[in-house]
Amino acid sequence: MSTVAHANTHRANDGASSKLPSVLKKTLSLHDFEVGARRVLPRPIFGYVSGAAEDNRTRDDNRSVFDEFGFTTRVLRDVSTRTQAVELFGKRFSAPFGIAPMGINALSGYRGDIVLARAAQAADIASIMSGSSLIPLEDVAAVAPATWFQAYLPGDLGRIRPLLDRVARAGYRTLVITVDIPVSGNRENNVRTGFNTPLRPSLRLAWDGVTRPGWLTGTFARTLLKHGMPHFENSFATRGAPILSANVLRDFSARDHLDWTHLAQIRDQWQGHLVVKGILSIEDALAACNAGADGVILSNHGGRQLDGAISPMRILEDVVKALPSEYPVMIDGGFRRGSDVLKALALGARMVFLGRSFNYALAVAGEAGVAHAIRLLKDEVDRNMAMLGVDTCGNLHPGLLIRKR
Repeated sequence: MSTVAHANTHRANDGASSKLPSVLKKTLSLHDFEVGARRVLPRPIFGYVSGAAEDNRTRDDNRSVFDEFGFTTRVLRDVSTRTQAVELFGKRFSAPFGIAPMGINALSGYRGDIVLARAAQAADIASIMSGSSLIPLEDVAAVAPATWFQAYLPGDLGRIRPLLDRVARAGYRTLVITVDIPVSGNRENNVRTGFNTPLRPSLRLAWDGVTRPGWLTGTFARTLLKHGMPHFENSFATRGAPILSANVLRDFSARDHLDWTHLAQIRDQWQGHLVVKGILSIEDALAACNAGADGVILSNHGGRQLDGAISPMRILEDVVKALPSEYPVMIDGGFRRGSDVLKALALGARMVFLGRSFNYALAVAGEAGVAHAIRLLKDEVDRNMAMLGVDTCGNLHPGLLIRKR
């Protein structure tokens, strides 16, 4: 991109800023969306999104790890043609970050999964739809065909195969298998904030909704009136439990049976790109590669599973070195700034995914909020690349980072 093009981009961004909804005009970073979402969302929903497992040590380490790396810079480099575009699985994306899968997005904002996927497609970034979603995967594929689909699978081929057939029929080309949830994590914060799946009707839950009238009318009541009671639509080939029920239980069965033999069988069935998410060791990254996965996502589930698990950033460089040079290693966990994204790319990541931040943006201002969040992060990446003295993401390398002591 030329200097003139950069100037035109900044003028366009200034124009976009003037057209922002008032709620977004003082939203200057992804951190600001969390503050706004706390005001908008009922206590159980915000608690579900923001919280993690047990003492939140892993969630907090996901953020603090970035402070352990400092940049060195290169000056007097011509960066006027810089671009943050990257290629992955034969597709060119406009930025090196995407939207991570997160369950029940449709409770954070009206038609949340569709809104997130549509905003990602408009911005030409990657987006992954969660298997714990409340909107049929077919509906999302219809409006954003490039979306990836993430599945939580039981160790039962009789249930795996029909779901994969359904995903393929809908047109998804990239399947993400999350493997770090053999059992549900100990999410005490959910209990403290009154969150459960399905949600249990109670006076407290009713009060939590009434005290957030914007959410109650704009998201929940609007969904009920137009689409009926939301259900977990994509956990299996058939419809799952409703999101609100006094006595129905959600099916988490047999996830602890899933093993590497199932992954090999999934590889035989699935004809598209296959990604394994939830890797936190060199050994498992190599096993996924050897089993035929086309890429891995280093992840600790946002700190929502094993409290005390390491941040993926701590093993990223070692995993990249252990795998073939062109093998895509992706990452999520705690990313909030363009500088965070660039640190991961410098250590060898091909793509960075963010979940909570885009969920908060959805809650604050719907599709406009998500689009604004994408712009903010793109702008940060662009500015920081210029100040680092690099013109493409491929020119980032570990020598640009120093570990602080």
